[in-house]
Amino acid sequence: MKSRKVIEINRLSYHYPDGTSALRDIQLEVYEKESVAILGPNGAGKSTLLYHLNGTLIGQGEVIVLDLPVRKENLKEIRRRVGLVFQNPDDQLFCPTVFDDVAFGPRNMGLKEDQVRERVERALELMGLNGFEGRSAHHLSEGEKKRVALATVLSMDSEILALDEPSDNLDPIGSLALTERIRSIPQTKVIITHHLTVASDLCKRVLLLQGGRKVEDLPMEEFLQNRDLLKRFGFDPEFAGWLYQRRKG
Repeated sequence: MKSRKVIEINRLSYHYPDGTSALRDIQLEVYEKESVAILGPNGAGKSTLLYHLNGTLIGQGEVIVLDLPVRKENLKEIRRRVGLVFQNPDDQLFCPTVFDDVAFGPRNMGLKEDQVRERVERALELMGLNGFEGRSAHHLSEGEKKRVALATVLSMDSEILALDEPSDNLDPIGSLALTERIRSIPQTKVIITHHLTVASDLCKRVLLLQGGRKVEDLPMEEFLQNRDLLKRFGFDPEFAGWLYQRRKG
């Protein structure tokens, strides 16, 4: 028996203001606690699709998140429950201190200050950032900034995390550290990445996009063994085979 459906997308299409087609007839279902990787080349529509999950973009078709249609009247509630983490953490962090950044969402929900503090402490602990409360996010390393950005949505108790290239611009050690933190989070996750290792480590399912269309939606282990698909999307089948064996072992 499948768990609860938390994302349902039916025939979603989106055109940029200049008329360029970014998404065409996307169908997608995601279930509670699933982790789904979105893979594809630049310009495939990955970020455009992700931004539809909290109404940052609204196209033609139907997007239902946590039983709420993504429409203007539902956006406040949807954005409370769907935590969107941008590729560049500087787009998300704008307060004087880490504490204020992570507290921003709960304060705007109208929570009392003791509740806000409790949420901030819990989110920072999950991200391994205890003691960072008084620091400025803009003086942190890229990996630390990314963890603070994640904490800003964890403090909202978001039920779905939508992550755009979480390991971008990180060295292998930083990427591994962040991946381990993300893996420890139990929420439903939809993750854009160009890194097959990150996708394999975090996700059991892969959505492949190309030219704004869904090419395939399949289990991660099937993808790691499909040489034709791997080559089509620019991944090394030998490395993918090693990742497959690591998952099995």
